[in-house]
Amino acid sequence: MEKSPEAFRTISEVAGELDVPQHVLRFWESKFSQIRPMKRGGGRRYYRPEDVTLLKGVRHLLYGEGFTIKGVQKILREHGARYVCDAGEGRVRTPDLGLPEEIDEALLRSAQEASNLSREQIQVLKSSLRELDRIRQILKAE
Repeated sequence: MEKSPEAFRTISEVAGELDVPQHVLRFWESKFSQIRPMKRGGGRRYYRPEDVTLLKGVRHLLYGEGFTIKGVQKILREHGARYVCDAGEGRVRTPDLGLPEEIDEALLRSAQEASNLSREQIQVLKSSLRELDRIRQILKAE
């Protein structure tokens, strides 16, 4: 017998539906304050339908779109949980956030240290990377 769409789900049910291990769901709870399952006696988690929808969006952004945890946190902060839910259901296009600034600068420094490229040459490479990412987004949309 299948549960009603409005029914609460256990962590094992949600993990199975999203095809992620249970520990990943617990980790995401620690990283995304918007994910708040109800906890009953013994610490058992029960996910509301809106929690499951948000988790689907987080999973889509992390695994499907290639965002980092910080990138998804930024999307949640700037666009809200509804946007992430909609992105997970394919109702909105995910924003092109480019490389997060801290990664962008770290990448620039390490590339300069590991090569004989000038700062300008590395900027050209970064620009090419962004263009390839835009092309990837276009191809995904088709």
